[in-house]
Amino acid sequence: MRPKPAALRPTPKPMLQRFSFRQLLVIAFLLIAVLLGAASLRALFALQDLTVQSRDNAARALDLSGAAQSLRERSLSMERSSRQSVVLDDRVLRQRFRDEARDATSILTRLAREDIPAAKAQPWRTHLDTMLDLLTGPPDTALEREHQLTQEFRELEGINTAIAMQVQQTIQQRNQSLQEKLETSRQHLAQQVTWAIVLTVFMALAFGVWFTRPLKRLENAIIGLGENRLDQVIAIHGPADLALVGERLNWLRLRLSELDADKSRFLRHISHELKTPLASLREGVSLLEDGVAGPLSHDQREIAQILKHNTGVLQSQIEDLLRFNTAAFEARQLHRQTIDLLQLIEDQVDAQRLQWRARELTVNISGEPLKMEVDPEKIGTALANLLSNAIRYSPLKGTIELALSQQPGLVHIDIRDQGVGVAPADRERIFEPFYRGERQPKDGVRGSGIGLSIVHEYIAAHGGRIELLPQETGTHFRIEFPHVYKS
Repeated sequence: MRPKPAALRPTPKPMLQRFSFRQLLVIAFLLIAVLLGAASLRALFALQDLTVQSRDNAARALDLSGAAQSLRERSLSMERSSRQSVVLDDRVLRQRFRDEARDATSILTRLAREDIPAAKAQPWRTHLDTMLDLLTGPPDTALEREHQLTQEFRELEGINTAIAMQVQQTIQQRNQSLQEKLETSRQHLAQQVTWAIVLTVFMALAFGVWFTRPLKRLENAIIGLGENRLDQVIAIHGPADLALVGERLNWLRLRLSELDADKSRFLRHISHELKTPLASLREGVSLLEDGVAGPLSHDQREIAQILKHNTGVLQSQIEDLLRFNTAAFEARQLHRQTIDLLQLIEDQVDAQRLQWRARELTVNISGEPLKMEVDPEKIGTALANLLSNAIRYSPLKGTIELALSQQPGLVHIDIRDQGVGVAPADRERIFEPFYRGERQPKDGVRGSGIGLSIVHEYIAAHGGRIELLPQETGTHFRIEFPHVYKS
């Protein structure tokens, strides 16, 4: 079998991208747990070692203290036995002295193994040898030998005291050494725990950033789909399951692009298919009304006028339908810019200056300059529609008020007029497409019913809302935006 060309071979994925988000999350927790567990075990073993050393040191200290005390007790017993044996010339007492001396010598040997210097033990043995020589002799020398034994035991007592002091110093040195080792171990453990905590925090932050990046890309991709940014390719690099979600979102983006294209083609097709015969119908009705095909009777002319009017209404409705669909489609395509909302309101009022002056209206604007990221064209259109409605419904020489205000986390734009207001039955449906309320201006043209629907679409696309507030006279609309503005 011939090998595949390099260009046709699948590109191997990086090692981390072969795991799912759940698997990587488990691996991250295991790594952190292993790091903290290793530090804990290290501290446990060090503590156990220090505990064993402390127990051994205490046992050895107790043994040394007991040996020093036992040596002194043996010395006292030896003194009694030796002096009595010299005075009484008793063989049993001499044997008891030798037994006590043997035990004392054994204690000295044990102390020597515990690092008691030989300079302390050698004089003790020298005095012992002298004492053994003084135990036997002529009876007439007993008192002199007893006196010499007393002197020897006094010197031996000084040696015992020196040995006891040396034992205490040895115990203190060992305790000091253990304390120093304990302090060194504590410092090492503190450093290890500190480094373990630092590494754990670093690993947690690193894994958190690494995990949240693909999630943030997913969030941005979903927002892009919601705002109809269908020209941006969606590619999520990260765990296998998140990358698969990215592929599904990209497929959805392509599908939405096809549906939008189909919708645009359908609207263009239906517009052409309806407008062409409708234009022919209107032209034919006009010819009939003008008497080109012959004179019409009064009833026939009236019918021709009704047909002409209805064809005009039908054409207007078709154009309104196309305009509303276009506005609804464009509402999802926002081009945000940082602008001054107060300046945008003033621009819209200036743009309709001729209309409100023709009705001798007064337009008041209040508020402070406020920066905010919006699509100026769409928000400008929404404000223009609301202002146009207020002008159309306001009485002659009436007042229109536009107010910009800032609340905690919110921005409000209020538009008030002194017109006929909205009927209670119409309040729930005022933002529905092609819905026209029962209260219409007497001297104005009846509206198409899509102006407020377009306003609602544009405001909702920005994450805001528009509502009709209760007012005794006239109409009060309020636009509310979330706190995405810039101070």
